[in-house]
Amino acid sequence: MNVGIDLIHFSTSDYYLGLDVFAEEKNIDVDKFYIGIGQEKMSIAPPDEDVVSLAAKAAAPILEQIDKDSITAILFATESGVDQSKSAGVFLHGLLNLSSRCRVVEFKHACYSGAAALQMATMMVRANPKEKVLVIAADIAKYDVDTSGEATQGCGAVAMLITESPRIIAIEPGSGYHTEDVMDFWRPNQRKTALVDGKYSTKVYLHSLKQAWQHFTEETGKTFSDINHFCYHIPFTKMAEKAHQTLAKVAGVKLTDEEFQAQTLPSQVYNRIVGNSYSASLFVGFCSLLDNLKENLSERRISFFSYGSGCVAEFFTGLMQPGYEKVLMTTSHTRQIEQREPLTYAQYLAFYHEVEDDVENIEFEVNNKGPYRLAGIRDHKRYYQAV
Repeated sequence: MNVGIDLIHFSTSDYYLGLDVFAEEKNIDVDKFYIGIGQEKMSIAPPDEDVVSLAAKAAAPILEQIDKDSITAILFATESGVDQSKSAGVFLHGLLNLSSRCRVVEFKHACYSGAAALQMATMMVRANPKEKVLVIAADIAKYDVDTSGEATQGCGAVAMLITESPRIIAIEPGSGYHTEDVMDFWRPNQRKTALVDGKYSTKVYLHSLKQAWQHFTEETGKTFSDINHFCYHIPFTKMAEKAHQTLAKVAGVKLTDEEFQAQTLPSQVYNRIVGNSYSASLFVGFCSLLDNLKENLSERRISFFSYGSGCVAEFFTGLMQPGYEKVLMTTSHTRQIEQREPLTYAQYLAFYHEVEDDVENIEFEVNNKGPYRLAGIRDHKRYYQAV
């Protein structure tokens, strides 16, 4: 039985900060960002946007195409959780008015949790083919002002419908994984922003890739040449390039520049202009591959490498299904990106400092132009609006 992604759609915020504007403000050569880390823009969430509203915007177009009461579970992956107890998925469940005959749980392990939720969903469907699982990966990447991580901020959410006989990609059994207790990136409960050791994190990422790949080849018998295109977790696009260079070297494969770009470049297009979206970034990359690779992918094998700081990593593959292009939502993706409004650095700072979601009561000014928004907090209870 084939199980995998039947529909996929991603969302991002209505605003962005150009790294040219950022570089001018910081008096830094813009090529440090354009070339050095491979980033051009970062989507910036206004105060009335959080992972729940982003997730609703990502999921709604999928639900419009199916009987939404058929959803049996929501697996919500995020490290930008809105409550220490209540799942962000339950807020989403109410906002989208889904059936009460549904289970909801939140997944957390840094940027790895989206892959964990996808794998759990595939297992649920294999155990019971009647299941239709909505997987959400949504995050807002936020760092302290004037730190090295500030230029790698971003936000986004990806919604995936996991079913039997999927129309887009069938996730193949067997994967390679690696866990190691490290402190390369972390966010204590009392902090709104993460702490990161960037250089160390890059080393751990690449080490985890090597270990996960070795385990993957042992478990599946597959080789580098069995894979047509590669998707990586992308905190910044240069990281994906380093990852692919490392993997090719470990696998003993020499690639021409043309082969290297064909295997990885299409998956980097969106992340370059959206920025980091933590648990969602791997799947934003997959959407980017689907939308930007002009040749047909039917029956080709795609690999996914998910890395979560802390750290957990996994390498797995899927087979593209014939006719997948008929159900892609490319137009929605490109429209969202193109319709974003540019921010000045001062406007970005105003958004950055206005977010106060740890207070007892607050009403948020309307900046979010999407169909769902965080309207405010009353007695420490979040409430949302659907347009």
